[in-house]
Amino acid sequence: MGGMRELIDKLIIKLWGWLEAFIVMLPNLVLALLVVAAAVQLSRWLERLVAELLRRLTGNQPISLLMARVARLAGMLLGLFFALTLLKLEKTVTSLLAGVGVVGLALGFAFQDIAANFMSGIMMALNRPFDVGDLVEVAGRVGRIRTLAFRATELETLDGLAISIPNKEIFQGAIVNYTQTPQRRLELTVGTAYCDDLPKVRRVVVEALAELPLRLRGRPVEVFFEEFGDSSINSRVCVWLERSDQHSYRTARSEAMIAIKAAFDREGITIPFPIRTLDFGAAVVGGVRLDALHQGTEKPGPGSTSGEPSS
Repeated sequence: MGGMRELIDKLIIKLWGWLEAFIVMLPNLVLALLVVAAAVQLSRWLERLVAELLRRLTGNQPISLLMARVARLAGMLLGLFFALTLLKLEKTVTSLLAGVGVVGLALGFAFQDIAANFMSGIMMALNRPFDVGDLVEVAGRVGRIRTLAFRATELETLDGLAISIPNKEIFQGAIVNYTQTPQRRLELTVGTAYCDDLPKVRRVVVEALAELPLRLRGRPVEVFFEEFGDSSINSRVCVWLERSDQHSYRTARSEAMIAIKAAFDREGITIPFPIRTLDFGAAVVGGVRLDALHQGTEKPGPGSTSGEPSS
């Protein structure tokens, strides 16, 4: 009975000590709660301020939003650490910082792809290789940029499909922006027969494409003869267009092919078909010539016996 009474007395003393400590800490606790509430409000105001300032200075909406959120998070963490300091919990602050570092390292290994996409999104937002609405070729796809995010970029292809491409694939690959360059060069490979006059071919092609729709009038039509092909002499025709969008490019390419074909037909210039030469004097398997093999399979004439010529 005496032991139980002793335990109860110790418990009462412990609880009383906690109550006294709580009463002593109560002003600091109230002040710490006020600091946290103020930090929350100030961090929201700081987020709006940073977003507006960066938007006016850089004009980069994704980066402005990102930095504004970082500023808000930093303000809230600063208020939390200050509140813990008021409560004389400096060791807790140190433990939290160490814990955040360990957790961040573990998450970095666990979500490498997500982190790579996020960092790639930040770098692209800073460099701005394209904007919303630009016609681009990225990751083997051609289309217009619909949305820019820090994990993936949404692309609308020319056939109307919406594709979400991870930013890492875009950032690590080649980016072709057709919108940032208003002019674009059209190239065609044209084959002509060996018997045709090459200077005449060049003149006919240049005249045929002189009035091509969408052609940039300040740049000449160029024709370069490049190789002796199997059945034709191949040339590369280069025409600069005043617009770089895909529809204009395809339209100009189609009209150029029509104009060249019509001019060749009018001037008697041949676009040859592939030519194959069969040599019946060549040896086949076993060393027998094709012409000899053909003669050996001829049927005997009337009145002759098998294998004997007729008399």
